[in-house]
Amino acid sequence: MKKLLSVSLIGLAVAAASSAQARDYDHVRIGVDVPYVPMEYRTPEGELTGFDIELGNALCDEIGVTCEWIEQEWDGIIPGLLARNYDAVMSSMTINDERRQQVLFSEPYITMPSAWFAPASLGIDEANEETLDGLTIGVQRGTLQDNYVTDNFGSVADISRYSTADDMVLDLDAERLDIVFLDYPIGQATLIESEDGDYTQIGEQITEPKEYFGDGFGIAFRQRDEALAERFNEALATLKENGTFEEIHSRYFGE
Repeated sequence: MKKLLSVSLIGLAVAAASSAQARDYDHVRIGVDVPYVPMEYRTPEGELTGFDIELGNALCDEIGVTCEWIEQEWDGIIPGLLARNYDAVMSSMTINDERRQQVLFSEPYITMPSAWFAPASLGIDEANEETLDGLTIGVQRGTLQDNYVTDNFGSVADISRYSTADDMVLDLDAERLDIVFLDYPIGQATLIESEDGDYTQIGEQITEPKEYFGDGFGIAFRQRDEALAERFNEALATLKENGTFEEIHSRYFGE
């Protein structure tokens, strides 16, 4: 009898743990690093917007939950998720094997290349060990771009790491940097389309090797929150089928 009772109690404990892990969220807090035009940024009026924000809100509407966006600097964004400061991260986070060891990703929702950007006066057509030799390169700390530049050009160039892309652009404007390596849409929006300087893209957009550039952007969850991740995956599939995803995408990236 005692043995049966012990087994029953163990079963109840396991069921309770499973229920807690798959709890039915009605309010989802999403971590985001701001600003990164056009992905996530604030308007002059202070409203939080951008491709990630609009898509995230549409996903929450489809699921039937309330979204709350929690701002967090990039180098603390995964620790913040693991510390339960928010329930998910949707902030242009590239899916790669290193991050998969810490978090559970949704299906990719968009794939973004990286690219080099510099003042037109730099006068180079491509970025390689020869053309970057002796230059100062700006990257955002802790990103795939940081890893790629450090591993491939750290021996020939000086690397300056920044908490935000805005700080990087300020130093590029002030000529404290020679060239930067960014997500392509961020460089396009903050440099090429800016009226504050004469900047150009150096070379082609870069998406390889996968070791660095991963499998596209995904929403990150704590590894045990499989049920929540699946709800977002189902909502993403619905938005792609009903045209909502394409409508949001075209507002930020054109056809």
